[in-house]
Amino acid sequence: MALPAPPPRMAATLPSSAVAPALRLRRHTAASLSSHCRRRWQGPAARRGDGPGAPLEMRGARWLPPPAPTGCSGASGATPTAAAAAAAAAGEAPYRGSEAQGSLWMVLLATAVVVCGSFEFGTCVGYSAPAQAGIVSDIGLSNSEFGIFASVLTIGAMIGALTSGCLADVLGRKMTMRFAAVVGIFGWITVYFAKDAMMLYVGRVLLGYCTGVLSYVVPVFISEIAPKDIRGGLATSNQLFICSGCSAAYIIGALLSWRSLVVVGLVPCAVLLVGLFFIPESPRWLANIGREKAFHASLQKFRGEDYDISEEATEIKGYIESNHRLPKARIQDLFQRKNIYAVTVGVSLMIFQQLGGINALGFYTSYIFSSAGFSGKLGTTLIGIIQIPVTLVGALLMDRSGRRAHLLVSSSGTFLGCFLTRLSFYFKVYYGAYSVGMGPVPWIIMSEIFSINTKAIAGGLVTLVSWIGSFAISYSFNFLMDWNPAGTFFLFSAVSLVTVLFVAKLVPETKGGTLEEIQALLQTST
Repeated sequence: MALPAPPPRMAATLPSSAVAPALRLRRHTAASLSSHCRRRWQGPAARRGDGPGAPLEMRGARWLPPPAPTGCSGASGATPTAAAAAAAAAGEAPYRGSEAQGSLWMVLLATAVVVCGSFEFGTCVGYSAPAQAGIVSDIGLSNSEFGIFASVLTIGAMIGALTSGCLADVLGRKMTMRFAAVVGIFGWITVYFAKDAMMLYVGRVLLGYCTGVLSYVVPVFISEIAPKDIRGGLATSNQLFICSGCSAAYIIGALLSWRSLVVVGLVPCAVLLVGLFFIPESPRWLANIGREKAFHASLQKFRGEDYDISEEATEIKGYIESNHRLPKARIQDLFQRKNIYAVTVGVSLMIFQQLGGINALGFYTSYIFSSAGFSGKLGTTLIGIIQIPVTLVGALLMDRSGRRAHLLVSSSGTFLGCFLTRLSFYFKVYYGAYSVGMGPVPWIIMSEIFSINTKAIAGGLVTLVSWIGSFAISYSFNFLMDWNPAGTFFLFSAVSLVTVLFVAKLVPETKGGTLEEIQALLQTST
């Protein structure tokens, strides 16, 4: 059952004080995502197709007439473009968000630019596997010292995660990405000129800081600029380019020395720095800091010159104004009843993602294949090749099949892959399954479920948890393999099995809703 179309817009504009209550009524739904609320709504939800597994557009909701602009800027509406005004004067229907798609070229361009940061993320993670033999030989590192080099990336990433939310809120999404790219360039240069283990560690920590910041701000930026109908697919491009960066490091690393491989990491940083000059800032961030004219100009660029942004602008402004009336978010606010469910989902998905062993397998791909009697270089090349098309399929299907379906299929596949990874041939099962769901979806959901006033703290916490898990697994992996290789992968498969149960019970379906609708839904469901 699709939501009914909203009635014709009223002639008068609702005052801004009425926007928040109206939006709350409009978005209210009977779905509940906690076990207590699931029991309360189980009967009617099953009949209506509501509940945590149903997409937002399939859930019961009450629509109120949206407020219309009066032709002047402000919280109550956006100024129509000249083309829209002329069309209205001629008696034609305006080019509205609910009736037409508008122009997506700026959204696509902006996404293409910022996923250079995702590519950089991938090269940082994928660099150590093909570089291991060369670094150990040239610098004279022991296996334990190289283990530190591989895992110390996550130390820098934890620091980056701690500061990412604050930087993104204070400096803006674009300036934060610029800063991360500059740090990344210095990191790669340090690795290139390294003569001993300490210089390698310093460069790796800088690269970790860069990836820690980018891992938060890139998916947040994409989710804030993308139309709701394609947000999932565009956000999955983050994981697609992480996989592409890993694949590039694996494949090119089989051909180049470890110092020459640094170029693969420098290029995306440079492209990101230049490309950010050609795209607008996130309209939601501009609205949040009160830059009214810049907010409308940015949203207009992302939706198209002839697109009537008034309805979307009013919804965004109304939601942000309602949040501004609340006290400034603190870390303890994350544990309030209205926020605890979103925090639980976001943090838990990151824990399951990392405890499934992905970064351990990424850092030690060559070693795992060699230990199984398979060519390390050929194995890393095959993994590099298989990740990209699988992730691309996931991106194309994300807004059709939904987030939950991808998570369920992916966690089931990683369970099977880990269970069979004693034979290196089946290692590809794990990577294929991970790339379609458990890789991209936790980051997509993280970027969708937190309100604008808690996004910096909550998103930073979720990103930090991800990197803490990454460090714990990547550092302990060698010890676990020495203990029992088969047992190590059975542990990973057990985590994947628990993930299947968690997703089936508690993770909401967020496809088809605006960010404001998703966040209001989660707050009213606790």
